[in-house]
Amino acid sequence: MSLVELIGQADERGLAVSGLACLDRCVPLLGGDDEVLRPLWAGLADDAGAAEWGERLEQVRGKLGGEFGAGDGEADAGGSGDLSGSAVLSGSGEDEAVLLARRMLAAAPVERSAAGLRVWADACSVAALRIHRLLDPLKDAGDSVEARREGRTEGMSPLVAAELRRQITVLELLEGHGPAGLRPALEVSTEGRRVLRAVVSRRSRRRG
Repeated sequence: MSLVELIGQADERGLAVSGLACLDRCVPLLGGDDEVLRPLWAGLADDAGAAEWGERLEQVRGKLGGEFGAGDGEADAGGSGDLSGSAVLSGSGEDEAVLLARRMLAAAPVERSAAGLRVWADACSVAALRIHRLLDPLKDAGDSVEARREGRTEGMSPLVAAELRRQITVLELLEGHGPAGLRPALEVSTEGRRVLRAVVSRRSRRRG
């Protein structure tokens, strides 16, 4: 089953975990530590955490700094999964990656509803793949990340292939195990965050 299909059939918790896991793997671009999103992860363990999602989200935004007002990179209401916004992304690949990561956080819905989370999860999926494509030292031969999400995987670069695999794995864990899939999904995301942090660190050393 393709990534697009998995997102299309995921339930509320699966969608929240999918979007949050994509954001978590990209936290190194936001200057956050490994624990900054932990309150949001903890709130996904049971239905009672849904009421506190918005408050915890605002706390996370405050810790990561910057202004995250409504409409700043807000996910496309049509569900296209595009966080590029109306402005053309420019500058270095890392500059674009940071902007996409910020918009992932900005677009997170304050209400944990399936409709809003589906748009966000889809947008985060696209943004995270774009980020990994921008930062991968090897060229991804595909025309678009959307083709990758639909299952056309020929010529993928290693970093993009690993991110795609993690996104699929997270959704399959939640679909197959429900709340019990939360811990292994977090472990998958933690692994990806370490990989991206190492990539960002290497790029920084080269510039220095």
